[in-house]
Amino acid sequence: MTHRCGGKDGRIVIEDDWPGYSLDLFTYPEHYCGDLQSVYIPHGVIMDRTERLARNIMDDLGDHDIVILCVLKGGYKFCADLVEFIKALSRNSRKSLPMRVDFIRLKSYLNDQSTASLHIVGEEDLSFLRGKNVLIVEAIVDTGKTMKALLKHVEAFEPKMVKVAGLLVKRVSSGVGSFPDYVGFEIPNRFVVGYALDYNERFRDLHHICVISEQGKTKYKI
Repeated sequence: MTHRCGGKDGRIVIEDDWPGYSLDLFTYPEHYCGDLQSVYIPHGVIMDRTERLARNIMDDLGDHDIVILCVLKGGYKFCADLVEFIKALSRNSRKSLPMRVDFIRLKSYLNDQSTASLHIVGEEDLSFLRGKNVLIVEAIVDTGKTMKALLKHVEAFEPKMVKVAGLLVKRVSSGVGSFPDYVGFEIPNRFVVGYALDYNERFRDLHHICVISEQGKTKYKI
C-alpha cells in the first residue's frame, strides 16, 4: 500500500496511484462477484489503525467523561471497534475514559454522489450534550459539508468540547473545513464500500474496505 505516515496526531495518506489489492488475495461474499474492483484497505489494517486511534484518544481525553456520538449507518462498525479498543485500554492502563454512546443517523448521499442537503433522521434533540465532552465518530468525510452541518447542529446544544474521529477522509477539490481531530486514512476521491460503508444500502456486510466496480454501481443504482 503506497502511503505517507503522519505522527501521533497525523494520518496514513494513501496516494492517488494506489489501485488496491487483487480480489483474488482475499475472501468476500460470493454475491458481490463482479461488483468490486479491488480490496482497498484490508480488515486487519483497519483494525490496527483503529487501535492506534483509540490510544491517541485515550492519551488526549483519558479521565474525562465523554459522550460518543456515532453517525449511523456507515459509522457503526468503526464506532463499535473504536469503543472496544478504548475499553481495553481503560482496563489495562492507569487512565480510564468513562463513555456514554449515543447515535445519530444522517442521509446525504444518492447513489455515489453527495447531495447538497443534510437530513438528520429520527431524534434531532441533542440537549443531553449540553456541558458534555463529545466525540463524534464518523466513517468517512469527503466534501466536509455534512460534517460542518452536523457540527453546527451539535454546537447549538452547547457541549463543553467537541472532537471528531473519522476513519476515512477523502481528498476532494470541493472539500471545506478542516480535518477531523483523529483520522485513520486519507484516501483519493474514489467511491469505497464495506466495513459498514454502503452504496444504496448494499455492501455493508463486506469485511474489508473495497472499491466498487462500474458494474456494481449500475447493478444497485436507484
